Amino acid sequence: MVEEKIKNLLRAKVIFCCSLAFLITPSLQGAEAEIESFRQNPFESVDKMTTQLLDIIEIYKSDYPDNEDAYFASLNQLMGDFVDFNFVARRVMGKYQSNISTEQRADFIDVFKKGLIESYGRGLMAYSNESITIVNRQEVKSLKRIIVKQEIRDSVSTFPLQYLLFKKKTDQTWVIVNVSLNGINLTKTFGSQFQNSMKRYSGDLNKVIQDWL
Repeated sequence: MVEEKIKNLLRAKVIFCCSLAFLITPSLQGAEAEIESFRQNPFESVDKMTTQLLDIIEIYKSDYPDNEDAYFASLNQLMGDFVDFNFVARRVMGKYQSNISTEQRADFIDVFKKGLIESYGRGLMAYSNESITIVNRQEVKSLKRIIVKQEIRDSVSTFPLQYLLFKKKTDQTWVIVNVSLNGINLTKTFGSQFQNSMKRYSGDLNKVIQDWL
């Protein structure tokens, strides 16, 4: 059931990584200031990230999959800057996280992140100039969390998606902590996968980590 859901997610093409991607670290202070500015607003941030992601797809698509390692490395840089993987991993581990060592948690975050990058990175290559639009812009002055809604439209279909973002206390920027698309909650989907793996391996997290990818 989980595998079928993942296939459906990949069919949605650019969706998940649109929500996760972030601009490659710029070399100029002016560019850095621009990043800081648009990240203060979740809607502007998602808009900007989507544009940057499509640029990355354009760069790598013609030679893919021969350049897959470099492509994944670029996505890793983007996603690491924008997604709170620690938060997402804790939600995925659920009730089991209290019995997990610091080292095991770090190991799981690494394989979880790697799995997302590789799975959805491959799915991105199905993108073919669909329209991507935010449909619920609003004021966010006093909000600490918000859902940003996008729609991916081609000539025959519309794929809805929702990003859950939290506002960081440290720098007041927004980070993605969950995505739902076509009614499928990714945190719950991967959480079910984690729980099933823990049961399969009788609570041996090291085996879950080894088998995750």
